[in-house]
Amino acid sequence: MRSRLLAALLLAATCSLAVPAAPAAAASRVTVANPDGDAAVDPTYATTLQVRGSGFQSIRGGHGGIYVFFGAVDGTWQPSRGGATGEDYWYVPDSEARDNQGFQKYVAFPGSDTAGSANGGTMSAKGTWSTTVVVPGATFRAYDRDDSVRTIDCRRLTCGVITVGAHGVKNARNETFTPVRVASLQQAAPTDPADPADPTDPAAPAAGADTGAPVAPPGPVAGAVPEGSVPSGAQTPAAGEVPGAGAAASTPTLKVDRASAVAGNVLAFTAAGLPPGRQVTVVLDDGAAGAGPFLVGADGGTAGVLALPEDAAAGTHELRVHGVDGAPAVSFAITGTDAVAATARPGSERAGLLVAGAAGLVLLAAAGRAAYPLLRTRRVRRAA
Repeated sequence: MRSRLLAALLLAATCSLAVPAAPAAAASRVTVANPDGDAAVDPTYATTLQVRGSGFQSIRGGHGGIYVFFGAVDGTWQPSRGGATGEDYWYVPDSEARDNQGFQKYVAFPGSDTAGSANGGTMSAKGTWSTTVVVPGATFRAYDRDDSVRTIDCRRLTCGVITVGAHGVKNARNETFTPVRVASLQQAAPTDPADPADPTDPAAPAAGADTGAPVAPPGPVAGAVPEGSVPSGAQTPAAGEVPGAGAAASTPTLKVDRASAVAGNVLAFTAAGLPPGRQVTVVLDDGAAGAGPFLVGADGGTAGVLALPEDAAAGTHELRVHGVDGAPAVSFAITGTDAVAATARPGSERAGLLVAGAAGLVLLAAAGRAAYPLLRTRRVRRAA
């Protein structure tokens, strides 16, 4: 009995060693890099992040895919665990259109019925994908399901790239958060303090400019420019202008499409002269309505639309840009829906009445023609 038991134990041990364990599913993993290869965003200017994922669950022909956001999370934020947007996680808002501003990307499953609207590409059969996300800056305004606004400051909160199931499909395997730090990415060109500035270099400070360091009295240097003159190609700073600061930015302006300023309509606007790369929002009458954020382009301009409240009173209102110094504003008149209906009534009300009267006559004539054979039949029967 002992020998048989020992043989059975040896056989079981041999079988357990011979059968390999089933490989575990690879965990979802996301890598983030800016143009310099770091997982960092600039606090002031827009940063484009290259985002790559691996180990995600790819469902062939499945509905949806994943959304790729930039934002912050708190506690049990995952939708599969009861997390809700605006309460447990927040992200930079953007439209779900294919040609949105790049704050939000949609990566579709291979063969998905909504793959045509994917602006972040298609996930491979192995669960890998790659896309880019634009981060407008260190702060942004997030909205919850009740349209309540909350300002997220990534200099105080830990922000990063968020992935969740798209189109309302919850999938714990595809829910990730990858932290991204905030750091200034605008580096000044290095200078060598050992080499004195060339007076003939247009980039050198003009004579008398305050560089913050003591200036030795000029000595007789061969080829030096006489005092009070300007080297060829250099520019003298204007009165009150800081040397080397560059030309002053143009005055910010804001314009609206006054023809569409009707209560309940969508109002189009354009802004110019803003700092490039900044994130701005527009607000009507200090909070009656708002929209954004909108990313300012390299030319200092941006454009968008704002939904005017249906109960907006007829009269003068103000639209203002927030998020930049010297925020531009514009006053314009909103027309009520009753006034719009009244303007369209005088020319068309009489025509409408005439058309209705004519239609009634036609119906009466048709009814008379339909009843005539019956009346004639009755008369024939009575005569008989």
